[in-house]
Amino acid sequence: METKIEKVLKILEEEIVAAEGCTEPIALSYAAAKAKRILGTIPNKVDVFLSGNIIKNVKSVTIPNSDGMVGIEAAIAMGLIAGDDRKELMVISDVTSEQLTEVKEFLAKDIIKTHVHPGDIKLYIRLEISNDEDNVVLEIKHTHTNVTQILKNGKILLSQVCNDGDFNSSLTDRKVLTVKFIYDLAKTIDIDLIKPIFQKVVNYNSAIAEEGLKGKYGVNIGKMILENIEKGIYGNDVRNKAASYASAGSDARMSGCALPVMTTSGSGNQGMTASLPIIKFAAEKNLSEEELIRGLFVSHLITIHVKTNVGRLSAYCGAICAAAGVAASLTYLHGGSYEMVCAAITNILGNLSGVICDGAKASCAMKISSGIYSAFD
Repeated sequence: METKIEKVLKILEEEIVAAEGCTEPIALSYAAAKAKRILGTIPNKVDVFLSGNIIKNVKSVTIPNSDGMVGIEAAIAMGLIAGDDRKELMVISDVTSEQLTEVKEFLAKDIIKTHVHPGDIKLYIRLEISNDEDNVVLEIKHTHTNVTQILKNGKILLSQVCNDGDFNSSLTDRKVLTVKFIYDLAKTIDIDLIKPIFQKVVNYNSAIAEEGLKGKYGVNIGKMILENIEKGIYGNDVRNKAASYASAGSDARMSGCALPVMTTSGSGNQGMTASLPIIKFAAEKNLSEEELIRGLFVSHLITIHVKTNVGRLSAYCGAICAAAGVAASLTYLHGGSYEMVCAAITNILGNLSGVICDGAKASCAMKISSGIYSAFD
């Protein structure tokens, strides 16, 4: 029988994974690449059936390595032409100029047709592709790479039982996660068990934040906050620096930066929100590496705990869920009690409970900054 710690480690492995680009268009690229590999050729007919949340999160965000393309059709075409499904959420990390030309030529044929899936599943993708001889149907439910069905010419190649009404049905049981358990475990867990994954979080997510501060991405929320600090308009304190750092990562990611990030609960913005403020706080306060790792452990598991009840995709802004993790972690790192950590989570969710998700795009960085400011407050 699995111990509670083994379950937690499994949850971390499931939820904290590398991805290049916003995860919803990348999920479409992944589905397209996998379906095309099974079909064996580039299709001449493509129909895709999507839940509303997928459509919302794909329509406005820039796809990495695509020369600035956005939208459902572009995400699918990138997967069909240039994708490698074995890389999962890094599916379009290696795109040649020749492939990019082919993608644009394929899109010009206007053969990809998008349909709204009528069901209640929040994360749903069904891709139907065909050539003159064969056809493939591929279905994804609940999580971005959870393929539940593959058919080729009507023959079942894969059929995975999935509870349509339970968006956590494909994941490790989350009942082990309570705020009290997370708080207590953060103090006692062997640091070597969690250090490797959180070192990757620090390395990947810091790199894209630094890129966001250097380059011109989106509306440059992170860079603007930093410039206002330098001009003396904003205070030169860790609160503003943390908001700048995390927002810069989102600026870059939502605007097509090809650097990967370590996601949390299926979202790069959530992964950056849960990590970058804690990384900046630890640096400013000269915390040890172990303190940083334990702080990241708290912020990520609280984020996962909140998202377990909200769902992968919803009308509620996921960055605010992650901001609850940040508030919990900051309280923990300040030596706060369990009751104080609970109060910090309650304050965030009460203050920003009305923030809706209106789709993944450059303005996500603004919501991230709002969440982080509230977490520090």
